[in-house]
Amino acid sequence: MSAHEHAASPSDCADFLEQIVFLIDNELTAADADQVKQHLQSCNPCLETYDQQRIVKAVVARSCTEVAPGDLRSKIMVQIQELRTRS
Repeated sequence: MSAHEHAASPSDCADFLEQIVFLIDNELTAADADQVKQHLQSCNPCLETYDQQRIVKAVVARSCTEVAPGDLRSKIMVQIQELRTRS
């Protein structure tokens, strides 16, 4: 069996899929992180999910650092103020 063939059961994968986000965010203990990484080496579907989650997280993080142009911010603030006065 090669390193990228799926060797785990679906229930095993469900447990690991929940931990992928914690692994990406560095919120696992070293032992748990090692266990998840070991599973990713032997489970191609979980590895693909891990890669997709990392990409999404990177895109979101990059998007959150952008600042709206001043005129757009002003228009939005005017609309918010109008909504508040209607309520």
